[in-house]
Amino acid sequence: MAPDERSDVELLAAHVAGDAEAFGVLFRRHRDRLWAVALRTMGNPEDAADGLQDGMIAAYRRADSFRGDAAVTTWLHRVVVNACLDRLRAAKVRRADSLPDDLEEYGQRAVRSEIGPAPVADPAEEAVAHDRRAAVIDALARLVPDQRAAIVLVDLEGYSVAEAAEILGCAAGTVKSRCSRGRTRLAELLAHLLGDPADETPLTAGNPTAGRTVPPRSGPRAPPI
Repeated sequence: MAPDERSDVELLAAHVAGDAEAFGVLFRRHRDRLWAVALRTMGNPEDAADGLQDGMIAAYRRADSFRGDAAVTTWLHRVVVNACLDRLRAAKVRRADSLPDDLEEYGQRAVRSEIGPAPVADPAEEAVAHDRRAAVIDALARLVPDQRAAIVLVDLEGYSVAEAAEILGCAAGTVKSRCSRGRTRLAELLAHLLGDPADETPLTAGNPTAGRTVPPRSGPRAPPI
């Protein structure tokens, strides 16, 4: 079957007009990126699938509310992130205490270095890298939901602060503040991995991505909904 060449806006408009296939085409087009955001926001596949499904149901039902003031992809991400945050808030995730600002760079270094594939030389190093990634994912799950969403979008998915602000429906300064607080909290939770802040070896040795902005990448493919 030939790919549908209609634009995102055209597909959404067709869905509103009654095209039974248009929304499915739109979802499949952006599924991987939406799934990656849901997975990293929720922390596990089961909750991520629920959050993504909630978001897509909301988008399906509220498609006529789209006014074109943002890209369709931005709108879809906003709906999915909000659905995930609603689930996290319903689970009564507790607010984490903020820490001194001088820990921020180490929290940022940790989350960028440890999540996502990194080159390893042998099975022993691979096991250590796996344990570190698991520790970071667990720490990320302990953040305040709004901070977690900001870090997922900016540090893990590679969105700019302005793009993340548009998705989250808040000011760019708010996104920066949430990222800063989230990174400092991560620095505390991951202190056992960071070691001496003056020594970057524990997290950055052999990892060419450490300290750099992570480019956008697709996550695992989403389950059907």
